[in-house]
Amino acid sequence: MEYVTSEEMFELVHGRRTDDPEWFEFDGVTLDPVEVATVLRDRLSVDRRETIEQVLCERTNSLTVVVEGMVDLGNVSAVMRSADGFGVQSFHAIDTADVYKRSRRTTRGTDKWLDRYRWDDADACLCQLRDENYEIVVTDPIGGEPLYDADLTGRLAIVFGNELDGVSSVVRSFSDRSLTIPMSGFGESFNISVAASIVLSEATRQRKDRYGASGDLDGDAISRIRAVWYMKSVREARMIVQRAIDDGQVRSNR
Repeated sequence: MEYVTSEEMFELVHGRRTDDPEWFEFDGVTLDPVEVATVLRDRLSVDRRETIEQVLCERTNSLTVVVEGMVDLGNVSAVMRSADGFGVQSFHAIDTADVYKRSRRTTRGTDKWLDRYRWDDADACLCQLRDENYEIVVTDPIGGEPLYDADLTGRLAIVFGNELDGVSSVVRSFSDRSLTIPMSGFGESFNISVAASIVLSEATRQRKDRYGASGDLDGDAISRIRAVWYMKSVREARMIVQRAIDDGQVRSNR
């Protein structure tokens, strides 16, 4: 097994988030997200724009994923892919390991569309999530509320712990409740990435049943994320927007 230092983990879970105002700052000029999207819109194919709109409609900020102390980069990548696949916009990694197992499994580019947060300790991460009115829910192989009996329709931060030891005592002290995935075989638990897919699938199902849809971004968030995704999808996007500013094609706030 090949091991790597935390630098590779840092690269995987660290990136400029869609709420960073620098996305919309151009040589001393600040644009509105709608203006940026308008400039770039025709640079995207119709199919690409339709895909972005469909994903935006199913994106949620009321459900977020936290991984703590994972040592297998493949598992982290797989949980990211599941988060993106079930419409979760934000992903938090509490990075406490010294070395990580390298893996051939990757995010397949899905990390690019997530708002990724890297934390050095659990306290800071969970205090921030509490301040944002998330209920802290931990996954536990035994002793938790059975997954299919639990209400997963609220504002939840679901925490998945270390592959061997589960979540830490610090995380448990913050948790509001715990979940257990019922199993019918001899194994005590599912792989972390599988567990994440099962829990997120159930949360998505419940939200669709109760609200008619799993997506819940407000208009401002949709405009901001759309503009950022356009910039990530168009080659030399910043240069194109800057040229539009210089040519007076867009209104700007100086």
